[in-house]
Amino acid sequence: MAASVSRAESVRRIATFRPAIAIDYARSPAARVALGLIVSFLFAVLIVFAVEWIARGSLTDIVEFLTSPARPGMTTAAILMLFMLTLDAVFGRVGQSALIAVPAVIIPAFVSSEKQHYLSDPLYPSDFLFARQIMELMPVIVRDRPWAAVGLALTVILSIVGLVLFWRYAWRNFPRLSRRARLTRLSLCLPLLGAFVSLMDYSQYSWIRDRLQVVPMMWDQKENYRSNGFILAFSFNLPMAHVKAPAGFGTEALDAIPSRNYGYLAGPDEKPDIIMLMSESFWDPTRLTALTLKPDPMPNVRTMQSGNVFSPEFGGMTANVEFEALTGFSNAFLPYGSIPYQQYVRHQMPSLATFFRGEGYAARSIHPFSGWFWNRNEVYKAFGFEEFRTEETLPPMEKRGIFASDDALMREIIREGDGMDKPFFFFAVTLQGHGPYEAHRYGRNTIDVQGYLPEADRETLATYAQGVKEADNSLKTLMDWASKREKETIIVLWGDHLPPLGSVYMNSGYMADQVATRKAPIEIMKQQHETPLVIWSSKKGIRKDIGTISPAFLPYHLLKFAGYEHPYYTGFLGRVQKKYGIIDRYQLVARDNRTSPDWVLKEKELDPLIRDYRYIQHDIMFGKEQTLERFFPSHAWMTNAGT
Repeated sequence: MAASVSRAESVRRIATFRPAIAIDYARSPAARVALGLIVSFLFAVLIVFAVEWIARGSLTDIVEFLTSPARPGMTTAAILMLFMLTLDAVFGRVGQSALIAVPAVIIPAFVSSEKQHYLSDPLYPSDFLFARQIMELMPVIVRDRPWAAVGLALTVILSIVGLVLFWRYAWRNFPRLSRRARLTRLSLCLPLLGAFVSLMDYSQYSWIRDRLQVVPMMWDQKENYRSNGFILAFSFNLPMAHVKAPAGFGTEALDAIPSRNYGYLAGPDEKPDIIMLMSESFWDPTRLTALTLKPDPMPNVRTMQSGNVFSPEFGGMTANVEFEALTGFSNAFLPYGSIPYQQYVRHQMPSLATFFRGEGYAARSIHPFSGWFWNRNEVYKAFGFEEFRTEETLPPMEKRGIFASDDALMREIIREGDGMDKPFFFFAVTLQGHGPYEAHRYGRNTIDVQGYLPEADRETLATYAQGVKEADNSLKTLMDWASKREKETIIVLWGDHLPPLGSVYMNSGYMADQVATRKAPIEIMKQQHETPLVIWSSKKGIRKDIGTISPAFLPYHLLKFAGYEHPYYTGFLGRVQKKYGIIDRYQLVARDNRTSPDWVLKEKELDPLIRDYRYIQHDIMFGKEQTLERFFPSHAWMTNAGT
């Protein structure tokens, strides 16, 4: 009888599949806790290994990801362990968290692997905003891999049934946690998880995150997923996935947007050629009034300056400025930290490229760097550019420092412009001005920095100022060429953001920190976010007195200057810019400099003009494009024509 009882007890122990069975034999509570943590961590490592294997589609690089001190594999496992221990405490059962955690990471990893097979990109949280596109892939998958599709369907059904049954079994048989054990786990794990979540704002530097070897690479999502692993990279993108419809948004609200004077679509008799230049980190360093720079590093821009662009970014995130300038839409209506180029441009979208193509122009984008950077290869296709010239397709270009020189880029624009037989719209992003601004980058600097500044800062500023001088000279080269052409040529140049000069700002007394603030009185915000703007015509000269504007208003000023009228770019956007100069995520700035701080939190008090602006953008980016034909007729026509 005793033997039977003993055997029954042994069978029961095995059947319950207690992950911590060895803990029973530990000699002390501390040893049991330690052994339990080791088992939990090893299980988390196993899950991370499986996730990476599935997401990558091979074992390549996984061992290095998990073992290299320069990669966050172990950090990922530790986070996953904390998450599972927290869930165990919530459910009150040891190991029950695995029934949620494992499917929660394995299934998205599998979907990511399949997405890369068909679309080359990994899975982003924002993909779920475009569920229709995901469903449209299903027929392709079924047709291309029918047995895999059948297997997937059966796997999903069996997995759901299995999880339900296993959950019931686990609830009845997995070891219970005492109230004290549950509270202990929660009190230890939740603060640690919360601390890590607080480090996930990739737009801000984090010393701790840096020590953990977690380096968000939002400019290159493929490398982001490869280097940080699927779980962390996916997590970085989570905050951007929630784009809720504005209050009151719907068909009636869209139809109610005033359409008077929006029905026209007209242009000049002689179509001018257009060149837009977004100059990397181009800014006026003479604004550092505690210092003197001799000679003036930007005399040509200063003479030709039309106003200033209020950049929504500082020191980086170029793509967000570019997004506004090409679409006439605003980052202010999107989640903080989002990068539309990476998360939201998933289908054809109206832009200046499609507008000019509708007017018979050739539309070409040029950037002397890799096309994958900021996902430009795909974005420019969605924006309607016929061709994107990158370092892979451009002829070899002279370098200044480690980047292609602005002068070489201007010569290439001139060469391509001379070869065009119809009106052209060129959008170019320069590269030379990109940091870091190390000493002796240019061999010899011709700008003298006078005034007190630590030597390292002086060398940084001298290098940057030399780059500004060369960018200024290259603009003059382009203008001289345009002035000699018989055809009118319009050139628009602006800086995408202030340069990341490190401690130069602090040690010169220009800013309180190394980076710009996000919230401050408008005078300080302008000081830390304004970059020079030039809008110039070879026939009409300078477009003057524009003031300080958001990049989203550039299409209006360009088209007006070129002699075009358009339902959105000059019609609706014209009404908005007449009242507001700056639309920033934290404050609206009216033309008379009156500000509306935290306007996004006061939806009921929102100016109907800004509300309608947001409605149109949301409809085009995330809705059913009900306003497309009214406000973007040329884009609608091109889309319907399949061009």
